[in-house]
Amino acid sequence: MKDLGGLLVVSLEQAVAGPYASCKLADAGARVIKVERAEGDFARGYDKLVHGESSYFVWLNRGKESVCLDLKKVEDIALLANIVAKADIFIQNLAPGAVARLGFGAEELTQKYPSLIYCSISGYGEDGPYRDQKAYDMLIQGESGLISVNGTPEGVARVGISICDVTAGMTAYCAILQALVARGKTGKGRIIEVSLFHAISDWMNVPYLQTRYGKAPPQRVGVRHPTIAPYGAFRCADGKDVLLSIQNEREWVKLCADVLGDATLATNPLFSSNVNRVKNCPALEAIIAEKLKRFTREEAVAHLNEAGIACGRLSSMDDLVSHPQLRMVTVQTASGAVEMLGPGAKVKGVELSLGPVPTTGEHNDLVAKEFAS
Repeated sequence: MKDLGGLLVVSLEQAVAGPYASCKLADAGARVIKVERAEGDFARGYDKLVHGESSYFVWLNRGKESVCLDLKKVEDIALLANIVAKADIFIQNLAPGAVARLGFGAEELTQKYPSLIYCSISGYGEDGPYRDQKAYDMLIQGESGLISVNGTPEGVARVGISICDVTAGMTAYCAILQALVARGKTGKGRIIEVSLFHAISDWMNVPYLQTRYGKAPPQRVGVRHPTIAPYGAFRCADGKDVLLSIQNEREWVKLCADVLGDATLATNPLFSSNVNRVKNCPALEAIIAEKLKRFTREEAVAHLNEAGIACGRLSSMDDLVSHPQLRMVTVQTASGAVEMLGPGAKVKGVELSLGPVPTTGEHNDLVAKEFAS
């Protein structure tokens, strides 16, 4: 049996944050009943790029059972109540207050079922002045200050993935696991509140602390570093970029002698300390760029690796697709097998087995029969 085998999760979910949390629980062996609208989770329509199915939905909904309910109907409310009565974990990421109006509020359910772990995921939390404000990933990136520190000196940029949604989902998953450990000791469940804003704000603590206490708001520097040099991307002869990062004076000396071919650069007053290198960064980068542009990216990586200099490739998505370090998993969908990037954690001696992605309402009859009153 998998680690969370025997646990029942009911997830009244949509989009990314809630589905991410319940997906991780499903991967670990929990039975996840995903409650969708009659037309299905709207994330099913985000794109049609994976054999005609949504890339978001295929990624986040493996191993779940799909049940479509119309929660304006008495009979569907009754069915959901029957499922929740047997659940270990209840997850919902509808608008604040929506589930309470349906009779599935946190206080109500946990009083009725003391061992239930109840997790709400919202944009800004269950209280506060922004409680009812709509909150999508890009909007939270902006509100949290993330966009302001991301980009180049010429302009801001949103992070290119739904990072606030994913952060909230992972935060919820961690909190649920902690609650399961606590329940094993006390027998009692708990109410968990996670918001996109608070989850990503936690990750913003370094620029927050720098600004509040150091009076030094971070500047947008692209792939450079505001306080370390050399640090960034350099174009190679084949038009591809290599990344390098110097972390200490020993590495700087090695870079000068073994890669740039000029050991005297290490003691040049313009570059003899990290502070001076940052101050004179344009001149420094010009020297490095002139040297590295003579090599293809793979030649540059080879030279840097041989010298013990931390480096990497500024990979395109095409580069990622063929990256030799990838760990892949295969998931079944109604339209065929899909190969995708595997979870970040690998457990030694345990083979990962992931369930199929459900079609809309695929398990309606099975669940209705099992949980009929």
